[in-house]
Amino acid sequence: MTEITAETPENTFVPGGRRRHRKPRQNGPGTGLRRAFVLTLTVPVASAALAGPSAFAAGKGVGTTARPDYLDDGDQQMAASLETRVLDQRLGPDVSGVVLDADSDTVIWGHNAFAALMPASNAKVATSIAALTVLGPHHRFTTKVVYGSGTLTLVGGGDRTLTTADLAELAKTAAAGLKAARLATVKVAVDDSLFPEPTLAHGWNDGYYPDTVAPVRALAVDGHGVHDTSIDAGQVFARQLAAGGVTVSGDVTRRAASPSDVPVARHTSAPLSDIVHTMLKHSDNNIAETLLRMTALGARRLATFEGGTEVVRRVLSRVYGVSLDKFELYDGSGLSRADRIPTATLAQILELLTQPRYAHTLGSIRDGLPVSGEAGSTLGPEYGRFDDAGSTCAVGKVHAKTGTLTGAIALSGLTQGKDGRWKVFSFVENGSTADPNAIKDAMDGLAATVNGCNP
Repeated sequence: MTEITAETPENTFVPGGRRRHRKPRQNGPGTGLRRAFVLTLTVPVASAALAGPSAFAAGKGVGTTARPDYLDDGDQQMAASLETRVLDQRLGPDVSGVVLDADSDTVIWGHNAFAALMPASNAKVATSIAALTVLGPHHRFTTKVVYGSGTLTLVGGGDRTLTTADLAELAKTAAAGLKAARLATVKVAVDDSLFPEPTLAHGWNDGYYPDTVAPVRALAVDGHGVHDTSIDAGQVFARQLAAGGVTVSGDVTRRAASPSDVPVARHTSAPLSDIVHTMLKHSDNNIAETLLRMTALGARRLATFEGGTEVVRRVLSRVYGVSLDKFELYDGSGLSRADRIPTATLAQILELLTQPRYAHTLGSIRDGLPVSGEAGSTLGPEYGRFDDAGSTCAVGKVHAKTGTLTGAIALSGLTQGKDGRWKVFSFVENGSTADPNAIKDAMDGLAATVNGCNP
């Protein structure tokens, strides 16, 4: 297998200025993008046609933005307000931000835009883009039951949305097959060999698991926060079998399914687009980590953290032309304290969501971004978002991914400005000692400023 060696595109970002932003060559939506990505892994090409120059240059010492004359009055006012509000003591001294005008290809404002900061859950957007590009929005994950040597084996297929109701249907089908074969007793095993170890990522704190994130396995049910989600799912399946009149012998064990095993039942998940939508609305760490592994498999890599993050980098750089300067990713959820993504890069990633040619493939990301004041999402009132004097005016107007770790809070997304044009923004702070809720209020105020309702 021959692999091309495309370098990260040359950067051309000038804070507060226009961007010489030649978009990556247009690939057809959906399948075309996936085919283009596979080609970068498998065949040589005459030129690095899939990687367009980045919108951003990694200029060192980039600080506060000068406001050029060609910005209209509204953008001038926005930039001036952000200039002041980014110095809010609640945000601390280590804060970064950038605002782009998606329509005019203009950088409106930037502050330490190339600082390498922990992105927290903003990293989930990068994971989502890679998953949808490699696997496709219509991809579904399959969980199977096979029979051999007196054992029903539940085979994990990377579906982190599997429920007890789904396992009940699998058990019902399996029980009918056993009864037809005049088998009244069976052993139950699980096969989660699709994902090799390690199950924990570099940079995860011991306190994260199993509640914030479970050790990553190919089989889980109901989002249970347990150390061994595969055995847990097997036990739920065994109980459903018993409820259907099948006697289950012994404890649930691990067993690699054999090619000679007889297929008994299968369950397919909702489309990947729906799963991504759910993952982003609720910032589900477990779904994000499973998607990272499945994306690696889809790109013919090992289903490990390293395999998945390698694919994320290749998709962003080679398919979409995103700059990877100072980009470090060790997991799919953004929980790793070793992750680093500049706001300049986060904004460039989110800008892809404003381009119609990518709507078919990436549309579920844009739709899945929490909306300011949206109950049930991470920007809902239950999280105290967009509920103070500086941000209530933006309720329903900001579409953004949240990010929260100890010592890192982020908010990156899209909103229509005063001029009706789509603005892309990214704000990240690391190390503030203020109360996290106060930091989030300050972040919400920045987003409302971009919207133009908080001048």
